[in-house]
Amino acid sequence: MIRGFCALGVTLLLLSAIGCNEPTEAHSSPQPNPPATKPGEVTLPPDSPKLQEIRVAEVKLADVPTDEVVAPGKIEVNPNRVSRVVLPVAGRVTKVLARLGDAVTEGQPLLEVESPDADAAMSAHLQASAAVTQAKANLLKSQADLDRIRDLFAHQAVAQKEVLNAENARTQAVTALDQAEAATQQALRRLEILGLKPGNFGQHVIVRAPIAGKILEVNVAPGEFRNDTSQALMTIADLRTVWVASDVPETSIRFIQVGERIEIELAAYPNEKFIARVRQIADVMDPQTRTVKVRAEVDNSSGRLRPEMFGRIRHVESVVQRPVVPSGAVIQGDGQNVVYVQLSPGVFRMTPVRVGNPVDGNLPVLDGLRPGQSVVVDGVMLLKGL
Repeated sequence: MIRGFCALGVTLLLLSAIGCNEPTEAHSSPQPNPPATKPGEVTLPPDSPKLQEIRVAEVKLADVPTDEVVAPGKIEVNPNRVSRVVLPVAGRVTKVLARLGDAVTEGQPLLEVESPDADAAMSAHLQASAAVTQAKANLLKSQADLDRIRDLFAHQAVAQKEVLNAENARTQAVTALDQAEAATQQALRRLEILGLKPGNFGQHVIVRAPIAGKILEVNVAPGEFRNDTSQALMTIADLRTVWVASDVPETSIRFIQVGERIEIELAAYPNEKFIARVRQIADVMDPQTRTVKVRAEVDNSSGRLRPEMFGRIRHVESVVQRPVVPSGAVIQGDGQNVVYVQLSPGVFRMTPVRVGNPVDGNLPVLDGLRPGQSVVVDGVMLLKGL
């Protein structure tokens, strides 16, 4: 009996030892290994909040200037559309009918002047008219005398010498009439220039606007007597077109030709561009600044451009198509410019690039990218710190 119990105990101990040595099966599934990250790559998990702050855009081709001229510029009045108003005669200004800054039309009254020269012009016209009347009477008399002498000569009552004298007198009468009529026309033209009607003394001279435009200067007041008829009393400028003057460096003047198109950027209107045409290139160079004056004409029908506004001109000589990216997509890293190219959603690779000068807020990429690639344009600094 005792032997039977001992054999059963030994058997149980052996079975327990065998069960302890058997390997146990794992009841949980193995965890996947994280993907390997290459140098320069950044991987963000799909649930990362940083992905919401990162925006990517496709690299596109754009026209990039290869040679361009950029120089400071200033708006000026178009010298071909400026008129300085002067008095046609000396006299006293009785009325000033336009004020500084007014818009006037061609022929609009500007000044009213009382002048003794107006009465003198009227008197000259009347005298010339009287001379015409006298010359006509003399011509009629000389013609009658000639007819009578010829009749007498036909009946041999007078010598031929008398006929020649009568013909000469008639010729002189014709010449005198022509001169009197010319003097009358001249006097009448004088009245027309002054805007006066023949036959009425005491008229005031009305000075009218020679062109349509804005009054930029007024140098006269009512009651002033002016003797100098060469001094400008008002300045009128037609501002529907203005000029842009710029000092172009000597080394760049070869790129600009008369008639070419240039772009204008003004401090008053940032992020706007105005188109102008080169009208004049100076024949001499400024020896102090080593620049050449270039003037271009720009349309100003909107009236937004005003003389003395400052800005710059930009002239593009030639263009070539290159990949471009927004300026915010390029950052400085380890002494070089880099961008982050999106390989797949959440996977980005730092890529060195070589860029050119900015063009309209974009940077042309000379090397490192190709069209169609996607680069990070917002949130670049979030990736740089990873």
